Amino acid sequence: MPRQSLSPELPAFAHTRFAWFMRYVEWYLQRHFHAVRLLEGGAAGSDHPAIAGEPVIIYTNHPGWWDPLIFLCVAGHLYPDRLNYGPIDATALGKYRFLETIGFLGIDPDSYSGAARFLRCARAASQRSDVIFWITSQGEFVDPRRRPVEIRPGVGHAVAAGRGLVVPLAVEYPFWSERLPEALAAFGPAIRISDHPGRDPAAWTQELARHLEATQDRLAAAAMSRDASRFRILQRGRVGVGGVYDFVRRLGAWRRGERFEAEHGAGRPRGRA
Repeated sequence: MPRQSLSPELPAFAHTRFAWFMRYVEWYLQRHFHAVRLLEGGAAGSDHPAIAGEPVIIYTNHPGWWDPLIFLCVAGHLYPDRLNYGPIDATALGKYRFLETIGFLGIDPDSYSGAARFLRCARAASQRSDVIFWITSQGEFVDPRRRPVEIRPGVGHAVAAGRGLVVPLAVEYPFWSERLPEALAAFGPAIRISDHPGRDPAAWTQELARHLEATQDRLAAAAMSRDASRFRILQRGRVGVGGVYDFVRRLGAWRRGERFEAEHGAGRPRGRA
């Protein structure tokens, strides 16, 4: 499929190249995480918001390097018909120019021109119901337990000038019972921008930070419980340790006439793999 041009501010989207990139993302996440999990429940009784026919901004915390890949994994499973656009540091993008063709927008976060381009891209995305605009709203890596949660003021400006829905998403990467970490995500409630016509950018920034903090608190409580039954698995990764350790465990299970379970948490009453 040829590239799809959305607007002068959003670069053309290369669908075929994106499909190949997502195959790589899936393989890469499988190698480095035990599972990608989405917290169930929520204010609307669903683990993710309904966004059909709406322009959408999803703004997030920023605990680590993995965040954009987790966003793409979440979007691919929940919103496969959407095109994904989001800003990243222009310096990082310079090393991987092909990313510009699959939704990554190079932005200089410390310049006036970068801020202006960010707002133009956010405004262009808010006119499209086939796009999700992702914003790592803290602008730098921040521990997911740091409080209070603070976000960049540009996020409030982007939302104040936009339309449709704005939705918080929290992510973190704890270790549970396996060698590899879990990738955990949780949505907060969707906010309809038009329901708050008089809210200025500063007030939006404050309100969005409050909702993101509440979403992070909810995810943190679930992460600390280590109860996998509270989550839906979006993608499974590797289990066990491998090598001699798992060979000995496998041999022991065979001698006992039991089925070998590579996961350390297998058979435990709490949670599910």
